[in-house]
Amino acid sequence: MATHKSAIKQDRQSKERRKRNVMVKSYLKTTVKKVRKAVDEKDMESATEALAKAIPAFDKAASKGVIHKKTASRKVSRLTQRVNTLAIPEG
Repeated sequence: MATHKSAIKQDRQSKERRKRNVMVKSYLKTTVKKVRKAVDEKDMESATEALAKAIPAFDKAASKGVIHKKTASRKVSRLTQRVNTLAIPEG
């Protein structure tokens, strides 16, 4: 356990940050799940809506340092590709 005043404060701050990071990551997973579900159901409208909510969430998480900038970019790109497969007619 921390004994110095500064170490106690640092411990408190890291616990608060961890809570916030866990909450943000959980939200990201939920948004990804919604996009994938809509794509699996071949519902273009709800897929684009879910993607429109997911993209800013990933950008914000990356800007806050919760996830890396390139990780956010990669995940957004892959989700967008999945949604765009619905736009291409099969045949």
